[in-house]
Order: sequence, then structure tokens, then C-alpha cells
Amino acid sequence: MPAALVACSGKRRRRTATTHAARDSSSWASLAEDLVSLIGWRVLAGDVRDYICFRAACHHWRSCTASPCGRGVVDPRFHPRRWMMLPEGNGLYPGHGKLRGFVRFFNLSTGAFVRLKLPIVRDHRILDSVDGILLLQRNRDTAVRLLHPFTGDIVDFPPLDTLLPYTSRRSEEYLRDVAAASITSSADDQAVLLMIWLFRTVRVAFAASGDKQWRVSSWSMYQAYTPLPFQGKLYMLDQATAYGGPEVLQIDPPLQLQLEGTTELSLPPPKSIAKCPARTPDSFFLYHLVECDSDILLVTFGVSVYAQISVYRLADLISGTTVPDQGTFIVSKGEQGMADETEVGIDGVTRQASQPQLAQLNLIMVVIYNCNVITITNHT
Repeated sequence: MPAALVACSGKRRRRTATTHAARDSSSWASLAEDLVSLIGWRVLAGDVRDYICFRAACHHWRSCTASPCGRGVVDPRFHPRRWMMLPEGNGLYPGHGKLRGFVRFFNLSTGAFVRLKLPIVRDHRILDSVDGILLLQRNRDTAVRLLHPFTGDIVDFPPLDTLLPYTSRRSEEYLRDVAAASITSSADDQAVLLMIWLFRTVRVAFAASGDKQWRVSSWSMYQAYTPLPFQGKLYMLDQATAYGGPEVLQIDPPLQLQLEGTTELSLPPPKSIAKCPARTPDSFFLYHLVECDSDILLVTFGVSVYAQISVYRLADLISGTTVPDQGTFIVSKGEQGMADETEVGIDGVTRQASQPQLAQLNLIMVVIYNCNVITITNHT
């Protein structure tokens, strides 16, 4: 075939391919609004970052779907629940000059890594993460702020130094030691309600966005431990005796009461919702509440390396069932800079071990349970 015909044929194929690509692109961009909206909600149910990328595909898709910007913290549908912030190690912390304002995040479901530039961390301290929302303290005045790392939305709360009278030692360092925090939206979805339980305190602090001062619970907790925020509530264990099973306590979000034309907040007292399996002098083990997908699990494990590990669903404990869930899981235990990874069968007995590093993540255990990643930190 003459060279001129070959060149002409090649140009025709390229034009045809370009035409098909343009036609395909046009058909995707012209999808019906209700269909785009439905697909968008399905994508959001999986991951908010995928949803943000979905909306960025074209103007039509963006106009047919709800924007998370401005609603990233208030609307729980836009919370990045499966994302956790990763420490850098080697003495580097968020806001360190060598990081140039970048922070890394890890998706517990997909294993994806994302590196974001968050200049705000240069003059803020990260205290905790609630449903993927970062709990920050501003350095100059101890003001608490909630930051959505993917939308940049910020919600302001009162300074922590208003809680100094309720700490065992009146030092700002004690105010940075957050045991657990939980966020929920107000009844009109216009405000964010925040609960914080600090270590070395026996009361729970709470406030609404825009408040000038924190309130504290009228009741106290002296034996509670392993707190867990879940769906706007706080869960924890209450151990009154050395042996026997602890109780699972639930603290509901603050109530908004209308009193003489003003809105006041009130925090309901904790209520016992379940009893944990009892331990005895012959079978002493530790308890931890953890989140797994849309469930709360109770993980029990002994103090020795080869002790049996059991997993219970909180829903089963509430119904009175104290039989461990028969799932397959892998456990990684970390201690003093190293960790031993242990594969565990459905009977909870140790099978094998290796040595990954988990200490810089502040983890004492990572459980991969039925393909879900569960993290147990020193704070729990």
C-alpha cells in the first residue's frame, strides 16, 4: 500500500477514535439528573473522597449532586469515616517544617494513601479524629475546631482552658489528652454538638458550635474505660470489681431544651445496655470496645502472647448472647517499638507470628476481622 494511503488511513482511524471518545463522553455527561444523583449517593455510601472525585468529573454531574463543601462537618453523610491520619515517624509531626504542611491519610477499607496539604496544622495541634473529622486545638487560645480534611470545612468550639477547673491538675497539657470525642448534628441540622471526655477527669464536657464556654455533665464516672465514639454516641466499659464482667455504658448526645425562649443543652446520664462475659482468677483477660464497619465489637484477649482472643458483637451482648462470634480474624500486637503479627482461627487460638512495626501508630493491636480492619490504640 502506498505510503500516502497508509498515512491517510492512520489519520482516519485517529479521527474515528476521537469521534467515538467524544460521543461516549457526551453520552455520560448527558445522563438524566435523577440517575446522576442516585449514582452519586451510591458512591458516597462507599467513600466521601470517591464522591468528591465523582462530582469533579464534569459540570453536569456536579450540578446534579449535593455539594459537601460547607456541609462536610454538619452532615454526617459526608464524614470520611474510613480514613485515618498516619504519623510520619522519625520525630516528624503534623505541622513540622520538614513536612511543608502535608499530612498523609490511610483508608482502612481500600488501603489507599492520600497526601494532603493542610497549612492549618502549622498553628494547631491535632487532638483526635472523630469519624475522620480532625479535632484540633488552636495554639494561641486553646480554641477547639473540627476540620474536614477533604473539604476544608471548619467548625469552631469554645477554648479548652474553660475546662481547667474540672481537671485533676490545672495545666493546659492535661486538656490535650482526649480519651474520646463524639459529634452529632442538632435537630435543625444548623449546629454541631460535640462531646469530649478528657483523661484525668470524671465528667464529660459538651458544647454546641459557636458556644463561648464548655458545659460539663452533672454526673461523674470513676470506673469507666475504653471509650468508643459511634454514630454520635459514646460507649465505654464500667468495671466496678476486679473480677466479673464489666457493663457497657452508652451516653446519648446532648439534648437541646427550649427554656424561656433560649436553647439550653443537657447531657443525659450514662445507661447500662449490656453485660460483658465475666473473667475469673483462672481466666484473666482485657476488654476493648472497637468499631467494625457498622457494628460495635467487644474484643477480649489475655495478657500473655499466646492467650486466646475472642470477639463479641455488642448487639448479641444486648440480647443476652455471650457466645463469641465465629469469624476469622488476624491480629497484630505491638509493644515497645515492635509488633508480632498473629494469625488466629475461628477458635481464637494463635497460629503463627511475624514482625511488622506498629508502635509509631500508637497501636497495641490491629485486628483484621472478616476482612475489616479494627485498630486498638493505647487510648482505648
